[in-house]
Amino acid sequence: MEEILLEPGINQRIAVRVRDLRGRRGLSLEALADASGVSRSMISLIERGESSPTAVILERLATGLGVSLATLFEAPAAAPHPVSRRPDQIEWRDPASGYLRRNVSPGGFPSPIQIVEVVFPAAARVAYETAARPGVTHQQVWVLEGTIEVVLGDECFELRAGDCLAMVLDRPITYHNPTSTPARYCVVIVASPPA
Repeated sequence: MEEILLEPGINQRIAVRVRDLRGRRGLSLEALADASGVSRSMISLIERGESSPTAVILERLATGLGVSLATLFEAPAAAPHPVSRRPDQIEWRDPASGYLRRNVSPGGFPSPIQIVEVVFPAAARVAYETAARPGVTHQQVWVLEGTIEVVLGDECFELRAGDCLAMVLDRPITYHNPTSTPARYCVVIVASPPA
């Protein structure tokens, strides 16, 4: 697999985005800490770009902010444009599991659909503990290469290349690559606004 160069300053992009979203919602650090389960001091470090948060921490923040994880990687004031060019698509590597995610969808475009590509290392595991989210969030995982296991609540699904799993994100979810080779999959997220 070829080496993928990540955008310099991704932690700064996340910092600005979290700060911007928290400000738009009128949340104090304390309020976001209560809503997300992430400590006030960790949020402060993230907002200053002084931390490389894991996917699990970012998912908690996204849930507390009422947005998808993919939203945290968008430019804060992204000009809506219907085309997302490959060189402009944001990539981020989870410091805990090593998985690489790339936002494929055009940033800032007014659409309830987000597409993310993931390269998941051999034996990697990520467990998102958050369950209920504002509104209803549908997600489909389409495996392009390799094998992954997805545990949604008490259900376990083994997915191989070509398989697609549809789900509602209303329970804790774990992704695991049980093999000795990387897997690559596409995640399509559709969020409906809270009622």
